[in-house]
Amino acid sequence: MEFAKKAYFFTLDLLQTILLAASIFLVIYIFLFRPFQVSGDSMYPTFKNGEYILTNLIAVRIDGIQRGDVIVFQAPPNHEKDFIKRVIGLPGDTIELKHGFVYINGKQLNESAYLNSSIRTYGGAFLKDNEPYTIPPGNYFVMGDNRPFSSDSREWGLLPAHMIIGKSFFVYWPLSHMRLIHNPFPPALQK
Repeated sequence: MEFAKKAYFFTLDLLQTILLAASIFLVIYIFLFRPFQVSGDSMYPTFKNGEYILTNLIAVRIDGIQRGDVIVFQAPPNHEKDFIKRVIGLPGDTIELKHGFVYINGKQLNESAYLNSSIRTYGGAFLKDNEPYTIPPGNYFVMGDNRPFSSDSREWGLLPAHMIIGKSFFVYWPLSHMRLIHNPFPPALQK
């Protein structure tokens, strides 16, 4: 009788602990942070295929989106997939691609912090070379760091703000590549 009573209370305590842990996990997963796996090479060398990153879901609502942020979002060409790209153009910016470089509001964007100097950025189906485009409110222009191999805003167009899931901030796997993700632009260029 005593053993059955102890087993009952032990099982009850165990179930309460499991439910509490699951509740905490769900709150964190739904409202705060979410893991994503990098699939493909569109952000190489910043991110490698198979790396796992943590994405902050509330930073978008608190801090907003700045130029240079790495974000995860529902892919405009296929809402079932998530993409990871870098924010290049903000609402109200005029973006232009010419001579293989990105120009924002008439000034060449210095991307040397994350792009090799030999990389050139050319237009696509949506944004063609030498055709300035002003980004309307509530939209962003995003590109992968591996420009020749990235499906991004140059091809499929603008990213509506409501499709943004969050800002990526930490690579946690593999352990040998663990690191924080920083915005490479100085504060004056982020806005």
